Amino acid sequence: MHPHPAEEPPTIGVEEEFFLVHPGSRRLVAAGARVVARASAVVRGGVSGEFTEFQVEGRTPPCPGPQELRGELRRVRAALAAAARAEGLRLCASGTPVLAEDSGTGTTGADIGDHPRYRAGLLQYRRLLDEFVLCALHAHVHLPDRETAVLVSNHLRPWLPLLVAMSANSPYHRGRDTGYASWRAVIRGCFPCLGPPPYAASLDEYERLATAMAATEAMLEPGMPFWDVRPNPHLPTLEVRTMDVLPDTDDTVAMTLIIRALVTTSASSVADGDPGPRVGAELLRAAYWRAARDGWPGQGLDTLTGHVLPSSAQAQRLVDHIRPALRAYGDEDEVTAFLHRLRQHGSAAERQRARLAHERHLSAVVDGLVQETGLDDCG
Repeated sequence: MHPHPAEEPPTIGVEEEFFLVHPGSRRLVAAGARVVARASAVVRGGVSGEFTEFQVEGRTPPCPGPQELRGELRRVRAALAAAARAEGLRLCASGTPVLAEDSGTGTTGADIGDHPRYRAGLLQYRRLLDEFVLCALHAHVHLPDRETAVLVSNHLRPWLPLLVAMSANSPYHRGRDTGYASWRAVIRGCFPCLGPPPYAASLDEYERLATAMAATEAMLEPGMPFWDVRPNPHLPTLEVRTMDVLPDTDDTVAMTLIIRALVTTSASSVADGDPGPRVGAELLRAAYWRAARDGWPGQGLDTLTGHVLPSSAQAQRLVDHIRPALRAYGDEDEVTAFLHRLRQHGSAAERQRARLAHERHLSAVVDGLVQETGLDDCG
C-alpha cells in the first residue's frame, strides 16, 4: 500500500544545532545563553540552548511542504546568525568542532547548558561527556499513533546507516583529521543510550526496553529515549535523529523529505500487517561504523542483504522504494536535485576536505562552513 496522491501529506519539522565560533580564531566560544536571549526576541519559541554553551538550537514549526520548511529554516537561522553577530560571533553548521574551544581547556562542567537534564547527564556519564560537543539535524514527521510509530521505526532501522553517510559533516575534530566522514556518529556510538533503536514488536515492548535501560542508568529517563528514531515524548511526531547538521538548507529540506516519504511508506506497510525486517543489532552497528568512516563516496553495508554496496547505489534503492510517496507529495524533484548535488559536489564532509586541500588551513574550513550555512562569513 502506498500513499495516494489525494492524501494530505503529514507535516514536517526540523531541529538544527549550531556551533558559535569567533571570527578571528574560528574556535568555539561559550555564549549560547546570550545568543539565545537575543534571538528569542525575534523568533519566540524557535530557538533554545543546547547541551553546551558553545551551541544553540533552532526549531521550525510544523510545515506542510518544502517551500514552507525552507522559509522557516532560513528565518530561524537568520535570527540566530544576527544574534551571534551582535555578540561578535558567527554561526557554524558542523557535526563536530573543527577547531577546539577558545579557552583551549576542553569541555568542562562549567560549559554545560543550564538544564537539569544536562546536569543529570554529567553525573551519570562523567568523562564520556567531555567529547559530547556535537551538532545534529533532527527531522520530525507527524505521526500521532505511538504504536504505529514504533513499528515504523523497525522499517527505518535498515536505512539509518545510509542517512549517516548522506548527511556526514564531521571529518575534523578539535584540530585533527579523524579519517572519518562523520566523527559525530563515532562519538555517539560510545554511549549505551544512543544509536539505532531496538527492534520492538509493540509499543509495550519498546517501553519495557527503555525502562530496563534506564534501570541500569544507561539511559536518563525511560520516557525520553535518545535512540536515533523515536516517537517524540512531547510532540505527535516520529523523530529521526541520526544526521549531522548540514550547512546547506536545501540539503536539509531534501533529507527531511526523504525521511517523510520513508515514514509514510513504512506506515503503509505497517497498516498492511508488516512489522518490519529483523535486522540484527550487530550488523546494524557494523553498518553505522562503515557509513561513519567512508561516508557518501565510499562503500556501505546494506543490512537488508548483507552486501557491501556503494552509497550511491543504496541511495538509488531507497529512492526507488519511496518514489510513490515522493511523487504523491510532489517532492521527487527536490530529492533528485539533492542526489545530483551529492554526485557532483560530494557530501558536506567531502566539501570540508576539498576546502582544506585547496586552502591548507582549518580556519578556511570553518570559513567555508559559515559561508555555506548561508548567513555570513568569518572575515
